[in-house]
Amino acid sequence: MSTKVEIKTNELCTAILEEIHSGNIRTRIDTFLADAAAKGQYEALMSKGQELQEKQQHGTALDPKEIAAFEAERDALLKNPVATGFLDAQEEMHELQSTVKKMVAKTIELGRIPSADELTGGGGCGSGCGCH
Repeated sequence: MSTKVEIKTNELCTAILEEIHSGNIRTRIDTFLADAAAKGQYEALMSKGQELQEKQQHGTALDPKEIAAFEAERDALLKNPVATGFLDAQEEMHELQSTVKKMVAKTIELGRIPSADELTGGGGCGSGCGCH
C-alpha cells in the first residue's frame, strides 16, 4: 500500500511529465539526439571547452587563436536551430528541477508551504547548496 507522500509524489511526477511534453521540451531533446550533425557539433564544442578549462586550471596560458576558434565554434552552434532548441530545453529542464527541489527543501525547512517571496528571496535553499 502506498503512503500519502508516495501518491502525491507520483502525482507531482505526472504533472512534471505533462509540463515537459506540453512545453515541447522532450520533442526538442529528441530532435537534437536524432540529428547527428548537431550532436557532433555540440560534443566537439563541449570537448574543446573542457580542454581549454583544463589548460587554465593547470596554469597554462590560452593561445588567442584557441580562444577565437572556440568562440567561432560556439557561434556556429548557436546558429543551429536544432542545437539552440536543445540548449533551451536543457535550461528549461534545469529550471523545472531547481524549482521542485527548492520548493520541497523550503517546505521541509519551514514546516509549511513557502510563500512566493520566500522562494524568490535571497536566501536560496540553504548555505552551502551551491545554487547562488
